[in-house]
Amino acid sequence: MSRETIPVTVLSGNLGAGKTTVLNNLLNTQTDLDIAVLVNDMGEVNVDAERVAEHSDISEDDEELIELSNGCICCELRGDLLDALAKLAQAREFDYLVIESTGVAEPLPVAQTLTMGFDQSDLDPTEFYEETGIEPMDYYELDTTVTVVDAHQFWTTFGSAESLMDGDTEKDLGSLLVEQIEFCDVLLLNKCDLVDEAALDEIEAVVEVLQPRAEILRTEHGAVDPDAILDTGRFDFEAASQSAGWMQELEEPHASAEEEHGVTSFVFESRRPFHPERFADLLNELPTNVVRSKGHFWLAGREDIALGIDVAGQSIRLTPAGQWLATLPADEQAQYFEAYPELEESWHPEYGDRGSQLVLIGTDMDHDDLRADLEAATLTDEEMDADWSAFEDRFPTFERLEDAEEAADGDAQSAESAEEVGLAD
Repeated sequence: MSRETIPVTVLSGNLGAGKTTVLNNLLNTQTDLDIAVLVNDMGEVNVDAERVAEHSDISEDDEELIELSNGCICCELRGDLLDALAKLAQAREFDYLVIESTGVAEPLPVAQTLTMGFDQSDLDPTEFYEETGIEPMDYYELDTTVTVVDAHQFWTTFGSAESLMDGDTEKDLGSLLVEQIEFCDVLLLNKCDLVDEAALDEIEAVVEVLQPRAEILRTEHGAVDPDAILDTGRFDFEAASQSAGWMQELEEPHASAEEEHGVTSFVFESRRPFHPERFADLLNELPTNVVRSKGHFWLAGREDIALGIDVAGQSIRLTPAGQWLATLPADEQAQYFEAYPELEESWHPEYGDRGSQLVLIGTDMDHDDLRADLEAATLTDEEMDADWSAFEDRFPTFERLEDAEEAADGDAQSAESAEEVGLAD
């Protein structure tokens, strides 16, 4: 292969899903590609890199095997990742790069690093590429993002609230799995030899709703045709970041084609605020068969900003989701109306654009019961006329309005403002 830029495939997936086995199979399968490998491991000793060296023709001393240890490339090692890419590019003795990320890495920020390089606002290039003097992204293009999922442990992982530490960030296993599923071009459902056909069909049905864009391939022992995940040209950052199932449901709700397996979804919308206490109680008692929910909501007593909610497995995270347009001066509102005429059509004379819009995805959900529970958690006619500041509110507070503005702008760093909630505590 000869091209100006080097294509890159990123392998993501939970701990033990089989990423390293997939990588070794790739390296031991005859292709026309000369592949370099970068392996990321959270530990001080890069065990996965050692396994790659043991089971492939690449040795640990080979310049085409790079180890990034004691951290994660989706957060604290982003600069080190770019530095390693620059040094690899200087030699250019290979024509394809495969990156195996650590099992606690979220693929979206890794993809951002590989597409934006040092243009990310919180990365200072001077401390990294003084030695090479090059911008790594001039040499690479992200070709394919791959998520490896352990079919045998899927439901156990999905429902797990087990905490994982990624630097200073605490993540739970279930929500991390969802994030890895929702951002990929190809999903490898691995260890299929350990699961019967009916169970695999049910897992696939859930995955297809969570990530309708990805190609799903069933694998055993990490064996996959290299052409399925190398040099596919499938990656499109905008499409990938906007293709999660909950976003598709907001834009185009559909009668689920997966009802055979009990996987359905629906959108809840309301122009009345949620009662803080009743909504908190509802979230605490959310049925376990609601596997995913995401959106924004209006909480009575919080009239300045919308709150975002992200439910994945047993995890519930809240974030500031942007300032309500109704709080802006009239001239700024007029600019939004001019740019988005549809806003005026749904504008409430008293409350403006305030409201709630949530997507719920799950297995064997009773839509009518859930919708009724959500409606019951909004304010009654009598409560609409009451003093909303008197309601008990145990939701987390977000001190800075800038947090909401960053979230509204889609800044990935606004995720740092998220708070994991156990509202009963």
